[in-house]
Amino acid sequence: MQAFDYVAPSSVQEAVAVLAKHGAAARVLAGGTDIIIQAREGRRDVAVMVDVKGIAEATQLTHNSDGSLRIGAATSCSRIYNDAGIKQRFPALVDSASVIGSVQVQSRASLGGNLCNSGPAGDSIPTLIALGAVCEITGPGGSRTVPVEQFCTGPGRNVLQNGELLVALSFPAPAAKSGAAFQRFIPRNEMDIAVVNAAANVTLSADGQTFQSARIAIGAVAPTPLYVEAAGAALAGQPVNEATIAKACAAAQAAAVPITDMRGTIEQRKHLVGVLVKRVVNTAVARARG
Repeated sequence: MQAFDYVAPSSVQEAVAVLAKHGAAARVLAGGTDIIIQAREGRRDVAVMVDVKGIAEATQLTHNSDGSLRIGAATSCSRIYNDAGIKQRFPALVDSASVIGSVQVQSRASLGGNLCNSGPAGDSIPTLIALGAVCEITGPGGSRTVPVEQFCTGPGRNVLQNGELLVALSFPAPAAKSGAAFQRFIPRNEMDIAVVNAAANVTLSADGQTFQSARIAIGAVAPTPLYVEAAGAALAGQPVNEATIAKACAAAQAAAVPITDMRGTIEQRKHLVGVLVKRVVNTAVARARG
């Protein structure tokens, strides 16, 4: 392990000051399940590790009176999937948070850390996109918000500038007759990187027979997780049936630009996009119908 200084700020502004002072040499420690391994293997040069677990805003989980949700970027996955309100109203977050690493990893790992790692196969990111999550970012120049689908810019890269910190993720209240779901395909049962993953969030008509709107996202099939607007558009206003869902699957497959690597081929990944989008849409429909 390379030598580095350790700082544990107690406020967002203190963290921003440290990050701005040290620039690229400073790294945020939200859970450490990625950055510690990267530093140990020499894939990240770290001079200062900034532990944000002691910052209240970064670890709060708040259900607002209007039905919206705010999750601090350093809130652990285990806290998220054990929260009764999230289980009831945001089950797709449980789908994602419960498959990120092992149970031990989930007690430290966070959705904010998974997002900032910005891996194309990050298991939380399609769900965050499908749910319409917004990033709350604070830096030397003040605060700003960025939709999750615009956050990742490439493998391991994102929109955070020097000194900026992802503080929290905010989620709009689920619409009436809505449901969301996430699934992934991995070669093994535990602790593997997704070959493909996908999430869907659908809103149905009052009788549950027509798609009113939908958001669909896929991962591990492009340099960044993808928000596939065309797939959601293929569902909107259409009857809930296999033919309609097949059109959304085809749109998602058309958007995918995967590579062949040790985990899967282009052809396999394209096929899996269709399989998983069909599954998450059907699960989302079932959840919307109650």
